[in-house]
Amino acid sequence: MTERAYKYRFYPTPEQENLLRRTIGCVRLVYNKALATRTEAWYSKKEIVGYKETSSFLTGWKKTTELDFLNEVSCVPLQQCLRHLQKAFANFWGKRAGYPRFKKKRNGGSAEFTKSAFKWKDGKLWLAKCKEPLNIVWSRYLPNGAKPSRVTVKFDPSGRWYVSLLVDDQTIEQLPPTDKKVGIDVGISRLISTSDGEKIANPKHFNRLYHKLKRAQKVLSRKTKGSNNRYKARLEVAKIHAQIKDARTDFLHKLTTKLVRENSSIAIEDLGVRNMVKNHKLARSISDAAWGEMFRQLEYKCEWYGRELVKIDRFYPSSKRCNHCGFVVEKLPLDVRSWDCPSCGTTGIDRDINAGKNILAAGRPIFLIFNKEVLIKPITYPAHQ
Repeated sequence: MTERAYKYRFYPTPEQENLLRRTIGCVRLVYNKALATRTEAWYSKKEIVGYKETSSFLTGWKKTTELDFLNEVSCVPLQQCLRHLQKAFANFWGKRAGYPRFKKKRNGGSAEFTKSAFKWKDGKLWLAKCKEPLNIVWSRYLPNGAKPSRVTVKFDPSGRWYVSLLVDDQTIEQLPPTDKKVGIDVGISRLISTSDGEKIANPKHFNRLYHKLKRAQKVLSRKTKGSNNRYKARLEVAKIHAQIKDARTDFLHKLTTKLVRENSSIAIEDLGVRNMVKNHKLARSISDAAWGEMFRQLEYKCEWYGRELVKIDRFYPSSKRCNHCGFVVEKLPLDVRSWDCPSCGTTGIDRDINAGKNILAAGRPIFLIFNKEVLIKPITYPAHQ
């Protein structure tokens, strides 16, 4: 049994949209107010305010005259946003993320509903305080017998409404085993290069719509702040960003699903993408390639379908090491795409394919541990490495 979220677009009625906009606005207000309270308590009194304290604050805020409108929306999304804030602080203290940021209205927003705040009956969804079910566009059906355990409503900056249904999916089955193992090296001009010699070009979705986005942003910059025309121009910019995001996500899902179906074991590099984007010359290209999202999809899909995923150390010299003899060159600039090995004499070594083969070779001992086998002839390299 696996938890899986199914995302659909829906079109709310005017009454539903009014209620959902107010709910999302209240969620944003409570989140920002709780974040400000916790930050002020730490810097002024060195006190750590947790979820219980912020929940008590929320009860007090609802009783004030200024914030009594918080009672007009469901209380569940307000409590859930406090739990999300607590998780954000836990990730910060665990050095897994940066300090929590304030939510902004222009970024849209979301509201999460648990079982007590929605009703699911005959394939229809009623949210708390909504008289009519949501008009959901069922692009795909839920698994038979599946009932949502949590519902998340999201309003994106381009003006689209989405609902995400979290269900226990019993239809996910492990794929039949194959004999194929692959090592993957990621890049900018070529998104991935595999140990099998396959190269997949980077679609560069941002560059494809860059000029269109640039013109829309120029129009936006000329509008008066607060005017209706500026709101329309901002919406056009958000729609172009949404096109880029949707195309990138669709491409990555198709690519990662193909890799998981065809290979029983996959080896990748454990890259520090967050540190790599600090290079201002490559930041836009690295962000557009979305290596982190691709690795995230590979990780959960391998877990779903019974595949093995191994991450190689980020400092492993996969590109500099000759996959024939193991010789490691001292320097290999990014503009050098092929090189000759001075040790074994191999010529025309493709940088990316060579890296994929070395990543696979480095992950092979770990694959054998997963399969409870013994490596009889370990890979050895000359002393000069």
